[in-house]
Amino acid sequence: MRIDVDRSRCEGLGMCEAMAHELFEVGDDGFVVVLDEAPDEGQRSFIRAAIDSCPVSALSLRD
Repeated sequence: MRIDVDRSRCEGLGMCEAMAHELFEVGDDGFVVVLDEAPDEGQRSFIRAAIDSCPVSALSLRD
């Protein structure tokens, strides 16, 4: 499983960070930083919540 960020879409709104702060952080440049690009399966529900909360659909998950 891998988390991808489309930086061309990201607006740094921080919804993903609010949903899963241990996996996402809005960096100093205003774009999301994935803190663990290949998290373990046990975090899937948090990742899915963060992806679903992104208002600009900048996040995706690959298996």
